[in-house]
Amino acid sequence: MKAEVEVRRSQRRRRTVSAYREGDRIVVLIPASLTRAEESEWVTRMVERIERSERRKRLSDDDLLDRAHELNAHYFGGMAEPVSVRWVDNQRSRWGSCTPGDRTIRLSARLQEMPRWVVDYVLVHELAHLLEPGHDANFWAWVDRYPRAERAKGYLTGWSAAAHLESPPGDDVD
Repeated sequence: MKAEVEVRRSQRRRRTVSAYREGDRIVVLIPASLTRAEESEWVTRMVERIERSERRKRLSDDDLLDRAHELNAHYFGGMAEPVSVRWVDNQRSRWGSCTPGDRTIRLSARLQEMPRWVVDYVLVHELAHLLEPGHDANFWAWVDRYPRAERAKGYLTGWSAAAHLESPPGDDVD
């Protein structure tokens, strides 16, 4: 998916060009004195730089599994050991899912653009399912060991509302 680009020209800006991500859009700040050809060249360069940086920040499936092992050791005393953790593109109404029988966890690729502490929360949520399959009080007691659980639930709820997606019934993640 090609990012929407917004170019902002500034009379005050003399030589520097910068760019940043603002939601789904990349904003490129340029001096007003640049020609259209120079603008086009700088926009291409800056969009490539932002996208390259974002690709480097994304966790691989192996990174996800490593992070799940770390979270398991820290919050579950090693009792919620997953066999695999991977990104999937087919989860539109869930942030993650877990199959306790084969100890696999899948996370929605939509999470790749979110802060790490939100991804960690979803991992903790899914790891808790390895110990408690349902969403009873015991399950939430495990999840609530993660100190940013409430904050992450709020973040995901807000993101869903902004994207006009319904939150799954009875749960903020599954």
